[in-house]
Amino acid sequence: MSKKFLPILFLLIGAGVFFTFKTMGRGDGTNDNPRTKNEKILRNVGIVLEQGHYSPKKIDDVFSKEVFKKYIEDLDADKFIFLQKDIDGFKKYETKIDDEIHGTNLESYYAISSVYVTRLDEIIKSYKEILSRPFSFTSDENIVMDGDKRTFPKTEAERYDYGRKRLKYLVLSRYSDLVEDREKNIGKAKYVAKADSTLEREARTQVSKQMDRYFATLKSHNKPDAMFSDFVNAITGAMDPHTTYFAPVDKRSFDELLSGTFYGIGAQLKEDDGKIKIASLVTGGPAWKSGNITVEDEIIKIAQAKGEPLDVTGYSVTDAVKLIRGSEKNSEVRLTLKKPDGTTKVVSLLRDKINLEETFVKSAIVNGTHKIGYIYLPEFYANFDDPQGRRCAVDVAKEIEKLKAENVEGIVMDLRGNGGGSLYDVVDMAGLFIEGGPICQVKGRDEKPMVLNDRDKNVLYTGPLTVMVDELSASASEIFAAAIQDYNRGIIIGSSSTYGKGTVQRDVSLDPEAENVFFKKPASDGLGNVKLTFRKFYRIDGSATQLKGVIPDIVVPDRLEYLKFREKDNPDALSWDVISKADYTPWNPGYDVRTLINKTNQQLNSDTTFNLIRTGTKLLEKNADKSYSLNLQKYRDELTQLRTTSKQLDSLSKLKVDLNVTNATQDVATLQLDKDKTERNKQWLKRVSSDIYINETIKVMDNMIGQAALAKAK
Repeated sequence: MSKKFLPILFLLIGAGVFFTFKTMGRGDGTNDNPRTKNEKILRNVGIVLEQGHYSPKKIDDVFSKEVFKKYIEDLDADKFIFLQKDIDGFKKYETKIDDEIHGTNLESYYAISSVYVTRLDEIIKSYKEILSRPFSFTSDENIVMDGDKRTFPKTEAERYDYGRKRLKYLVLSRYSDLVEDREKNIGKAKYVAKADSTLEREARTQVSKQMDRYFATLKSHNKPDAMFSDFVNAITGAMDPHTTYFAPVDKRSFDELLSGTFYGIGAQLKEDDGKIKIASLVTGGPAWKSGNITVEDEIIKIAQAKGEPLDVTGYSVTDAVKLIRGSEKNSEVRLTLKKPDGTTKVVSLLRDKINLEETFVKSAIVNGTHKIGYIYLPEFYANFDDPQGRRCAVDVAKEIEKLKAENVEGIVMDLRGNGGGSLYDVVDMAGLFIEGGPICQVKGRDEKPMVLNDRDKNVLYTGPLTVMVDELSASASEIFAAAIQDYNRGIIIGSSSTYGKGTVQRDVSLDPEAENVFFKKPASDGLGNVKLTFRKFYRIDGSATQLKGVIPDIVVPDRLEYLKFREKDNPDALSWDVISKADYTPWNPGYDVRTLINKTNQQLNSDTTFNLIRTGTKLLEKNADKSYSLNLQKYRDELTQLRTTSKQLDSLSKLKVDLNVTNATQDVATLQLDKDKTERNKQWLKRVSSDIYINETIKVMDNMIGQAALAKAK
């Protein structure tokens, strides 16, 4: 955001508050009145979006309808709370939200949220009655869980029947597990097999407790401030997925989470329709190191050491975190996880103080046909508060020097799962591999494109280079991969495309009294912050990384492809576009790179292992439509198929014969001084050595090295 824009936006917010006070006659003590405060927040959010967003949608009736639809979906995505007549009754507010943002009295939020709370109370009363009677699992009933494939119930009887099916499915899931457990243990000494009716009753009791917690959590969330934050985020989210409103308490909790020190598993949790799910993993934390926990896993149960697992379905995130955290290092916690493919897994973890050292770059050597350097960068980190703090570009340069000292013949840069970070470090890091020139372009609203150049003509590494990416490689990772691809400096290998986040965000305080509009932490009674999208990234060839991401030169089938969580899968994502091309000179590797790429893609298309991964992934995608049988035998048959597919994919993703991966000599000496680091390093090397995707990249590197040698010999 340009410096000229800062004071302008500041004045606009201040003027907006003045306007609000003047027109509503509320000059003093406005924060004492929740309705007035909410209207003030709404007005200031509107100013920030209209005047500061990179590509603001016009806040008119069309935008109002988008927000209306989004807020309804956020409240009742599965369409099991509202009735169709409620939605019809809300239609009068469908085109009024834009007027409310511009200063008229706020009515839509209060009307919709009030009916929601009433309907929720009705649902709460009905579930106990439904669960009081036994279920039969012999009929051929089915349930469609995906709200996008259903309409709102027209009558209370229709809603009741859908609620009955939802609960029946939950009971069926637990009943099936109990039956399976009985089958495994029957015949064992002292094991007493329970009757079907007893297992069904136990399953209903478990679900009843789960629903008690789920609705208690939902009711707890439905406090006025939290629900209003959801409403404001429906507005900001309608602009684009990365523009977000943080109420003061949310911002403070977020900051505390990032800076807190405690013993835990190194995972951030989120609530998703009453389920506790893994939102992200701290690189190097116990969860990450286990290799058994991934984003979107649902936590079903939590147990302390050998204690009895506690079913946490329906718990709040806060309560689940309390159970996972501990006061002692190496104390055990066991998580029962439900994977996205429907299978369950119990993972035992030892709590640890989250070690940020593990977020830094590291390297290794893959010894095979050729000696190849491997560099893993989990994020583009930079310590802006400390001039002497670590920066990823500097650290990567050090790793390259280590590998050069080992006489490696090629280097693999692994950016899989790297969600981005420091823009300036991307520029410096790409500059390690080229002879100076543009790396990327950035453009703000009403600004001319600004070219970010590497001004260092020195090239630290000139040999063969590959860059590994996946669907979670985003932002700065995409800039680096795009620059390497545009310069023809190396080969990009990975899933069908990277994430596609080509936008830049910045914090804007909604408090006019803030000393600085940006990065000001508001008081607890303040108005909050907006994380605002204000710029876009562009490749040096002029195309945006937004939406489309970077398409690898060599595409390798990925089992996460079916989850559909890239930028392009969000209907509110900003569009892809093209600006002028920057002036740059492509790298000449001395041989025909395109022929090598085409040959590798042909080989992958006929590769048995990767074709099996494609087939398994398509099966998981087919199951993701959320339509399920309520017949026990059909349910178990489907579950068996999913488990078989999941186990097969797990097996296919690991090499039958591990790669020979070792540390650089310099690192061996350092690691010997720290026992904990030695163990973590051992686990990391094991993961690298068994990774089928790294193995495929090494094959590409071998071919590149061979081609380079032939070209040099000529």
